Amino acid sequence: MRRMFTVRSSLPCLAQVLKAKVAQERAFSICLVHGNAHKLSSVHTISKFTTKKLKSIIFPLKDLEQYLVKNANKLNSHLFAPSFEDIAAAEQFFVPSKSHSIDYFTSAVRIDHAPVTVQPEVCFIGRSNVGKSSLIKSLFSLVPGLEVRVSKNPGHTKKINFFKVGKAFTLLDMPGYGYRAPSDFVEMVEMYLQARQNLKRTFLLLDGSIGIQETDQIAIEMCEEFGIPYVLLLTKIDRPQQGNLLKVIMSVQEVIEKQTLGCFPQLFLVSSLNYTGIHLLRCFIAHVTGNLTIKEDISISS
Repeated sequence: MRRMFTVRSSLPCLAQVLKAKVAQERAFSICLVHGNAHKLSSVHTISKFTTKKLKSIIFPLKDLEQYLVKNANKLNSHLFAPSFEDIAAAEQFFVPSKSHSIDYFTSAVRIDHAPVTVQPEVCFIGRSNVGKSSLIKSLFSLVPGLEVRVSKNPGHTKKINFFKVGKAFTLLDMPGYGYRAPSDFVEMVEMYLQARQNLKRTFLLLDGSIGIQETDQIAIEMCEEFGIPYVLLLTKIDRPQQGNLLKVIMSVQEVIEKQTLGCFPQLFLVSSLNYTGIHLLRCFIAHVTGNLTIKEDISISS
């Protein structure tokens, strides 16, 4: 049985490091509020950063491993570790051109209303107000004029929304479960997950501030029951203090290791505010949909 992760025993030193880093991130976030956030969505912009800062934006999970005891289990952050060239190549699938259009396609309230597509599909599901629409908006931030509606009110998404990414793949924004979920959520979402033949990966979103809740556990069990390949993804990682974020990460990682078979072993971390983890997620989507071959020696079941 794998051991639970442990944090360094030198708490005073760690506390000082985390306090300084939190202050730095807060200052960074203030700059983002004033209109510079969208610039971080481009590989061209972040390539000008220092190597340390660049890695922290692209590989946030790997960046957190330094706070674990040396002989503790690692966070599986090296399972999907593409090169910077891979990251840049993946971005091109999220940039529109004359021959590669990216746009909202249609919506459906039931599986029999869903369009028949030949492209591979990925879908995003999660609890209401987990930041799903904000994440999708960040993924498509390089697409001028593409509208992804984001609401402060939980349960805004009531239909399955389809976004067509050229001939490469289709991305689906699913209704949220839990508070204010559509009354026909089960019929709408579960039937899609069970029946869709070209669904390549399901991304199950969790709030990085609170981790796995009861409804999230039910969603994990649903994915396991259906036998579909899925990924756990922590959103809003800019909100909690780093010590609390580590606790959430370790508890989620333990669930992945001990309670799942179909879940990809590596946890993904993202922030829609400062684009942390967004570039890596784009690359993973391009890879699992069969559009990008990674140069690194990795193995991902499709």
